[in-house]
Amino acid sequence: MGSQTLPKSDETPRRTSGAGRTWWESSYYGVIGFIDSGFSRLQKLIGIKGMAYVFVLPNLLIFGIFILLPMLLNFAYAFTGGNRLLLQNRPAVGTQNIEQLFQCEDLLDYTSCREDKFIRAIGNTTWFVTSQVTLMVGVSLITSLLLNRQIAGRAFFRSVFFYPVLLSPIVVALLWSWILRENGIINAWLVGVGLERIPFLTTNFWARTWVVLISVWSQMGFYTLILLAGLQAIPSDLYEAADIDGASNWNKFWSLTLPLLMPTMLVVLVLSLIRAVQVFDIVFAFTDGGPGTATLFIVQYIYDVGFTTSQRLGIAASASLVMASVLIVFTLAQIGLRARSGEL
Repeated sequence: MGSQTLPKSDETPRRTSGAGRTWWESSYYGVIGFIDSGFSRLQKLIGIKGMAYVFVLPNLLIFGIFILLPMLLNFAYAFTGGNRLLLQNRPAVGTQNIEQLFQCEDLLDYTSCREDKFIRAIGNTTWFVTSQVTLMVGVSLITSLLLNRQIAGRAFFRSVFFYPVLLSPIVVALLWSWILRENGIINAWLVGVGLERIPFLTTNFWARTWVVLISVWSQMGFYTLILLAGLQAIPSDLYEAADIDGASNWNKFWSLTLPLLMPTMLVVLVLSLIRAVQVFDIVFAFTDGGPGTATLFIVQYIYDVGFTTSQRLGIAASASLVMASVLIVFTLAQIGLRARSGEL
């Protein structure tokens, strides 16, 4: 047989360094080896248990600088006065700032209060929390029940309902403001069918209504997912036994689904309450508290007083302490509900 010529390889020769490794592989392993040697020496000095603090230290620094320190400064500002930024230039005033927030001739009439916008913001926030959370829990429950059924395209609809949660609140606000403004999509359709334009963003009723609806639309996917997980945790054997007993769909929901889902619903209720009290970004970009003070909520009041209008840091810090007290109550309630759910 004649000599055969081996086919040439199409692969170009790789640039190697070391024992058959490419140059970037050698660089990668070199860096890893350097880091490993450094941690090995550090472990010999402080021990294995001490290494845990080394890995936690970056998170502790971030928490201390951006969360703990501002909290302490806010507490200090709440009990000092003046318009200076440095604490050493701010005189101590005790609880004067907190007392000023609630200094009213009639608490039911916010115009008689010294800080009338604060009382107005509390009233608006209370209304928003009540209406938004009620609608949020109800819509999320109905949606989760529908998505838990064996329907065509169930995975697609689950992703569709969850998609708004992934959007930035600013994007959501700008999107809906374009839809609802005077020359927006909805008013253009109304004019096209011969109806008059509706001032969605310039009347108190419509602005407050759309703030609630948009907030529910953008957040319901998160709570629907939680309730859906709770529904899927209910054993199917219970429903089979109910079918054998001849129970109707309404009886199964009222006597079986709702009681077993109640621990999850309570957690959803508290989580939505906490988030509703802190509403700011979506409303700030959508109505900026307007028209007038119709959609002015507590967090925006704190922002306006502390950073934009009068820059009264003491009043803003005191208002934030009032809000923090409410959030602490909700948080303790959430912890208690979780403990009770674990017992159930």
